[in-house]
Amino acid sequence: VQLQAYGGGLVQAGGSLRLSCAASGRTFSRYTMRWFRQAPGEEREFVARIIPSGSVVYADSVKGRFTIFRDNAKNTLYLHMDSLNPEDTAIYYCSASWRGDDYWGQGTLVTVSS
Repeated sequence: VQLQAYGGGLVQAGGSLRLSCAASGRTFSRYTMRWFRQAPGEEREFVARIIPSGSVVYADSVKGRFTIFRDNAKNTLYLHMDSLNPEDTAIYYCSASWRGDDYWGQGTLVTVSS
């Protein structure tokens, strides 16, 4: 499984941004997909998860502001982020879980200016 996250950039506080994660493979619909992020000097932290059925879970810090969703026809995972604040500045990574293995893509940098 190969993953490529993109869509990061510089945004002002209060703004929105949508990240995408393109995945390889013909079984994308069966993957559990997650977004993580890592801020400068911090450990990587969980952001959101979506399982094949579409059920989602969010970290408390992003609940109500971020939306994770997927388009299985396009083999793509998304993270729509609203009401961004400087604490959301981080490199965002997508991951896929499939048959007990975890796969990671290169991250995309999101910078929120105050």
